[in-house]
Amino acid sequence: MYLPAYFEESRTDVLQALMRARPLVTLVTLCDSGLVANHIPVETLAEPRPHGLIRGHMARANPLWQEYRADTEALAIFQGPQAYISPSFYPTKQQTGEVVPTWDYAVVHARGTLRFERDAQWLRALVTRLTDSHEARRQEPWKVGDAPPPYIETMLSLIVGFELSISSLTGKWKISQNHHAANRQGVAKGLHAAAGADSHEIADMLSSLDAAPRD
Repeated sequence: MYLPAYFEESRTDVLQALMRARPLVTLVTLCDSGLVANHIPVETLAEPRPHGLIRGHMARANPLWQEYRADTEALAIFQGPQAYISPSFYPTKQQTGEVVPTWDYAVVHARGTLRFERDAQWLRALVTRLTDSHEARRQEPWKVGDAPPPYIETMLSLIVGFELSISSLTGKWKISQNHHAANRQGVAKGLHAAAGADSHEIADMLSSLDAAPRD
């Protein structure tokens, strides 16, 4: 990933916070057939230090767990908020006209090795945690125990779990740090006025930016 120094985010707690907030990963692996990408919801654990652990599951019919080359790294990509940045947001547009469109976003790359898990108790614990986490905000949360036990047993037999032991975390927070303060404030104002949760989240990130201006 191309990563200019002013876009780099290296604080592990900040990176893991995005990983938990945006748990659908693009899992990229090297198999005998070539590069393979899967899209999988996961949980992110802070332990073991320093980078933590990712757990998830996939369909047993997915050939990845049998074709993954154990001597290679896997890459889990967590896509954070993103927003189109119009040149009209910049005060510089009125002053010089020397502005172009861009895209602001936050993303985390987690690299590590995969191991796969077929133990039914391990899988039940994982899907219970994932379910409880994603149902927590609902007024009447659904629980794994709400389904008939034989049905759950059948569903568990159809999946394979995995762990990705994270060897490195790379964060890119491209939120207009390469613009001076007035332009950044213009972007924040423009995004606050725009529709969409991602635009508002990027605007909030810009508003809290404490990096020194770079002109």
